[in-house]
Amino acid sequence: MFERLVARSLIGFIRLLTGARAYWRDVRPTASLRIYYANHGSHGDFVLLWASLPPWLRRRTRPVAGADYWNRDALRRYVGGRVFRAVLIDRERREGSPDPIAQMADALASGDSLILFPEGTRNVTDAPLLAFKSGLYHLAARCPQAELVPVWMNNLARVMPKGQLLPLPLLCTVTFGPPLRLADGEDKAAFLERARDALLALRPEEPDSDAPSDTTPFDALHPIDPPPAAPSHDPVEPA
Repeated sequence: MFERLVARSLIGFIRLLTGARAYWRDVRPTASLRIYYANHGSHGDFVLLWASLPPWLRRRTRPVAGADYWNRDALRRYVGGRVFRAVLIDRERREGSPDPIAQMADALASGDSLILFPEGTRNVTDAPLLAFKSGLYHLAARCPQAELVPVWMNNLARVMPKGQLLPLPLLCTVTFGPPLRLADGEDKAAFLERARDALLALRPEEPDSDAPSDTTPFDALHPIDPPPAAPSHDPVEPA
C-alpha cells in the first residue's frame, strides 16, 4: 500500500513539474513485450517515461538502472527496488557481478517490458545523442520476441540539469516511435546505427519547442483502453 502511495506521489510530482505530454507516432500502447529505449540526459528520465505509460502498462514495465546509483542508500534501494521494481545492473562489470544481459533477459522472460538507455550514461554534451553501447544489440539478439520502441524525451535535461539542486519548471514531451527488431543477418554496427537513427528521427525539429510540430497527443486521438484484466505479480499498483 505504501509503495502505491509513493508511486502516485512521484508520478504526480513529475507531471506537475514537467507538464509532460505523451505522443505516440505510428505505434500504440499495447500489452506486447517491449524494450522502450530512450535518450538519457537526467536522473528523472525513467520516471518521466514510466509516468507517460498508461497505468496498466506501468504495472508490467521495469526500468533498467545502475546499481551503483540506486543502491547508494536505503531510500534509493527502497524506491528503486520496491516502487519501480528496477532491474539494477552493475555498469562496471566487476568480477563476480551478474551478467546484465542475462538480468534483462530474465525480466523479459517473466513477461515484463523494460525501459533502457542505450547511451549508457547521461548525455551532458552538446551532441543530441551519444553513441550506443552494445547492450541493446545483445539484448535484441537474445530476446527476439521483444519489440524495440524508440522514445525521445525533450526538455527534461533542462528541467533537471546535472549538478543543480532545484529543478526548473518547463514543458516536456515524450514521443514514442514505431517498433523495430533485429533483422536476420544484421550485424551489431548496422543495427545500432539503425536503432540510433530511429530515435533521432523522433527529435523535434526545434529542440527548444515544448511539442513536436507534426503530431497530436495520442490521448487526444484515441481512448487508451486496458486489455482484459489479468492477475498481476506486481506489489505496486501505480496511478
